[in-house]
Amino acid sequence: MCNQCDCDQDIEQLFKNNDQWVAEINQANPDFFESLVHQQTPEYLWIGCSDSRVPANELVKMDPGTIFVHRNIANLINSSDMNALSVIQYAVEVLKVKHIIVNGHYGCGGVQAAFNETNPDLIDHWIRPIRKYLSRAKAVLAPLSDTEKLDKLCEINVAEQVRNICHVPAVKKAWLKGQPLAIHGFIYDIKDGRLHNLNVSVDNIDDAEKVIVRN
Repeated sequence: MCNQCDCDQDIEQLFKNNDQWVAEINQANPDFFESLVHQQTPEYLWIGCSDSRVPANELVKMDPGTIFVHRNIANLINSSDMNALSVIQYAVEVLKVKHIIVNGHYGCGGVQAAFNETNPDLIDHWIRPIRKYLSRAKAVLAPLSDTEKLDKLCEINVAEQVRNICHVPAVKKAWLKGQPLAIHGFIYDIKDGRLHNLNVSVDNIDDAEKVIVRN
């Protein structure tokens, strides 16, 4: 069992941090929270990894209310994941976002799991799509070091998710209606904090199958 005193202190620190954050925001912009109450009009849907080192708004220095965010292990979009599909549908059809960004990161533990043979059962099930990408990319990965293989597979995984999003029904319907919508693949380097554009952007269904990662 946990030490109740330590647990209480850990949780209480979160509320202290929140108080400090609210005070700083109110000092900088007294109307900030009032404006958030009345509208949510983000132009971006950010699909990222659950990794605690990769926070969406902070990476691009954007305020709350500007980015609609969905995160899971290894930033995957599966056709059976009703959570992710519902997020995309809401973002596209209700919020009318103009950009969907898949943001991976180098050294991703979820992508690393595709190389492992001893993953927990549910993790192994979740990363099955990445194992497929690994199998298809064997020739590209073969001459690389272990670190380079992982980073390259992280890039490939981002491109594959861009392709998957292109075939989500809400996205296809938006394009058919002429709604402005582009999907982009980014990757973040935790070592230096830099965000990189993988140049796998798509804004129409005809280009969906042309998504590639440049070797």
